[in-house]
Amino acid sequence: MFDIKTDRLHLIPNNRKFLHSTHAYASDFEVTQFMLHLPNNSLEETEEFLRVCEENWKNYQADEFQLEFAILYEGKHVGGLGLSKDRGNPCVELGWILAKDYWHKGIAYEAAQAAIAYFAKQFQVTSFIAHCDADNKASFGLMERLGMKRKSKKTGRFNKSSQIETSELLYELDLS
Repeated sequence: MFDIKTDRLHLIPNNRKFLHSTHAYASDFEVTQFMLHLPNNSLEETEEFLRVCEENWKNYQADEFQLEFAILYEGKHVGGLGLSKDRGNPCVELGWILAKDYWHKGIAYEAAQAAIAYFAKQFQVTSFIAHCDADNKASFGLMERLGMKRKSKKTGRFNKSSQIETSELLYELDLS
């Protein structure tokens, strides 16, 4: 369960085995500048995140979860793909992050597309959402390539790396 493969990628539960590779992208300002909860400021902060990931995988429940996949490309850990669901809400939220050396190779698109297909088939999920900073053109461009439609734009977003208020976009993919 939760072993997702494509021609180029392997998505597996993220864990402390990937501490250093996760920290490499999670602490990189260029990679995380549009993120709410990143960058991580220490290896210990990344380790705690991965410990929580392991707990979330261990305590998985179909009606409420927060799962983080490690994205393996040619056997190397290059990023993460998160999926979360709140109890009582049919939508699954997607999020992704990639080490910058792997940008513009279609990896995030392929990983997200594979996760959407997997959760739609295995768990009959028909609604996926994703949020991003309105200035993160790569992220909302990916959402649009996935077939997601922009549902809203709101103010009041504060990314961890900045004290400046920005706007947030919400996209949705309805498979029903």
